[in-house]
Amino acid sequence: MAEAVPGLVRITDRVWWWPHHPDPDRVQAGVGVIAGDDGCLLVDAGHSPALARRIAGALGGAGLPKARALVYTHHHWDHVWGAQEWAVPVTAHELTAEALRAEAEKPWSEAYVRAGMARDPRLVPSYTARLRAMAEDGWDSLRIVPPAETFTGRHEIRLGGVTAELRHVGGGHAADSTVVGVPSEGVLFVGDCYYPPPYHLREEGAGPDLALARELVGGEYEWYVESHEAPRRRKEAEAALGG
Repeated sequence: MAEAVPGLVRITDRVWWWPHHPDPDRVQAGVGVIAGDDGCLLVDAGHSPALARRIAGALGGAGLPKARALVYTHHHWDHVWGAQEWAVPVTAHELTAEALRAEAEKPWSEAYVRAGMARDPRLVPSYTARLRAMAEDGWDSLRIVPPAETFTGRHEIRLGGVTAELRHVGGGHAADSTVVGVPSEGVLFVGDCYYPPPYHLREEGAGPDLALARELVGGEYEWYVESHEAPRRRKEAEAALGG
């Protein structure tokens, strides 16, 4: 996994990764890139339009084809707010579509976010990160993009020379969580699926869903890519889970 261009890391021949931000207060999820012969499939969109533009530039720098399609692992803002910059068809679970249609109705602005923090202090970490993420573009530019194509249990997206397999797994972090496997490359993008619920929804004592994580790691893949950690090989992932 040594080959890279600025910000973009190569995991296998056809799979690349734009890493998460190491500062958890920034709430910047990583973005996956699956390179087909005739275009790339993105796994999540980036947490802002500005970040999406940087990733698009890195694709060109790596000699990869342009993005052709986009998959959301779930509806949380740090995975979807960059979608407008990609201007490609979006696929996600039907629950993701429902949640994002509701999010798109909200009057997102600095004033709206600050009012939300004043109303519910538990929103401060997430909403502060949103203010930081949108500082470069400004709130007037934000457009939330619900998926045009939805599925329920499983779905496939075929690119030239590679197929991505989508599977809804749910979990406590988000009921719509989807994992994205690339069997030919031995890579599974797990998103945030086994994480605890978001801070403002988290009850005391809530922790990660280790049973779900172990079920995923016990599968057929060599690489496991979650949104807020570095990609791990199977043995590393098993060790992290105490397996």
